[in-house]
Amino acid sequence: MTPRLSDSRLANVGAKTIRTAYVTFHEQFRAITGRAGIRFDTQDWPGLQADTAERLGLYRRIVDLVEAAIRDLLGDRVENKVIWASMKAVYSGLITDRDDWELAETFFNSATRRIFTTVGVDPQIEFVATDFETPPTRPRSPVYRSYNRITSTAVLVAAVLQDFAFDTPYEDAPRDVALVAARIEAQLEQLGALQSVDRLELIRSPFYRGMGVYLVGRLFSGSHRIPFALALIHGPQGIAVDTILLDENSVSILFSFAHSYFHVDVDRPYDLVHFLTTLMPRKRLGELYISIGYHKHGKTELYRNLLDHLAYTTEKFEIARGQRGMVMLVFTMPGYDMVFKLIKDFFNYPKGSTRKEVRAKYDLVYRHDRAGRLVDAQSFEFLAFSRALFSDELLDVLAADCVQSVTITDDTVIIAHAYVQRRVIPLDIYIRNAHETAARAAVCDYGRAIKDMASCNIFPGDMLLKNFGVTRHGRVVFYDYDELCLLEECNFRRLPPSERYEDSMAAEPWFHVNPNDIFPEEFAHFLGLSGALREEFEQHHADLYTTDYWRGVQEAIRSGVRLHIYPYQPEQRLQWTKDYDYELSSPG
Repeated sequence: MTPRLSDSRLANVGAKTIRTAYVTFHEQFRAITGRAGIRFDTQDWPGLQADTAERLGLYRRIVDLVEAAIRDLLGDRVENKVIWASMKAVYSGLITDRDDWELAETFFNSATRRIFTTVGVDPQIEFVATDFETPPTRPRSPVYRSYNRITSTAVLVAAVLQDFAFDTPYEDAPRDVALVAARIEAQLEQLGALQSVDRLELIRSPFYRGMGVYLVGRLFSGSHRIPFALALIHGPQGIAVDTILLDENSVSILFSFAHSYFHVDVDRPYDLVHFLTTLMPRKRLGELYISIGYHKHGKTELYRNLLDHLAYTTEKFEIARGQRGMVMLVFTMPGYDMVFKLIKDFFNYPKGSTRKEVRAKYDLVYRHDRAGRLVDAQSFEFLAFSRALFSDELLDVLAADCVQSVTITDDTVIIAHAYVQRRVIPLDIYIRNAHETAARAAVCDYGRAIKDMASCNIFPGDMLLKNFGVTRHGRVVFYDYDELCLLEECNFRRLPPSERYEDSMAAEPWFHVNPNDIFPEEFAHFLGLSGALREEFEQHHADLYTTDYWRGVQEAIRSGVRLHIYPYQPEQRLQWTKDYDYELSSPG
């Protein structure tokens, strides 16, 4: 018989097992990420999409394997917290020489929570805070390269394009150099900075996403530090610089929570994320980790940020403003810009979904290209809060509508499952309260949001204004997913003519309707727009009322035609004209 291992020996073997699994995840994650450059160079957009899906599923697959291995190793001692505490201590020592120690800590937490389904957090067996007050390793080189002794802006831009060359040549490098240099010099003049650039610090690794690649860094001119993001696209004639972004808001939109995650290969994510905070100081560390594909550690950082906020606030959680949802209960805290969404026990008529189907919709959004329009939702389980943090009204609604998700005791509120999203202003509230110019712009962007989602094979289902929101940058996004589906699954139909006047006035249709039938002609009647705002919408997006538009998008998707979603305004493009807004490209 094999001798029974001691607790200390089990702790050592278990820690090494988890470390080996993490190394496997890390190596495979970087291997997938490293393919992005070739995908861009060869216009292999389906390949990049497949890589994105593979990378999203990688973490869960590896954690599944390590959970099985640990259960097999520990046997009847699998829930022995003394062993797990020792395992955590050994594991901490095993990762002290790693440049990605913070990600490794989160991976350990994923394993423990699989075993224990911990309510709240357990510092004995989890890394609630990192074990390292300062990074345990030193970078071998900076995360960025520096461009110094710059003789002219044009020379600087030319050097950047030369350093970030691809096998595919630039379509017209001298043209792009001149356009980018002129845009930089105009920005310097607008800021009142010096007429020259002293230094550029540019992140060594390009950021790939969709059909674009972005070179990100910061410019220095005298006392000014200016965000810098160069956007490249691969068009029919070669690679071209599409724009240069030189302000915090534009770069922040590039890293928006409504976009899919970047593919960026980096040795030390810690250094990269902290560099990015100098460009976007209002973004949380968690959001930046998520934006570069490390969503599990991003969740860890978001949770730590929440705990920090709760430790000092005197506010209470309350029901989020806006129309109450039929499927989800949404609550927030006034001074904290995140919302918590819980699936209700029962859905109001006419909603016919199940809890399982709603979760499947959120999982679809997680796996799908979000087109810069679908708000990222992080899934949390077994959150525990002090009851004193909840308003009485919210407690009453939780007790009435969310018994399957919430346990309320005398001291604690335990949430078995919640989605956490960035808070935005509901579009219906925004257009009632914003100045006319801003409301018109939001309504126009509302139409663009619908079209962006459609181009990525997403139909929002319920297109009411209350299901859309406006970010602090004025960008319209979608956040209600219970009726969302793939566009290719929809059957867009024209309304058949009625034979009698009474038929057209009836509350019920006079013809057979299948579950996936959509009648675009009806959109005008229920979107909720009127007066000048409706006129503004229809001036730009009346085609959304036609079956021809929707069937055309479906045909483009089925033919493999892909639409590049620009994470910046059309007028920011270097060669944009009003007749040239979006660009279609077939797969290479």
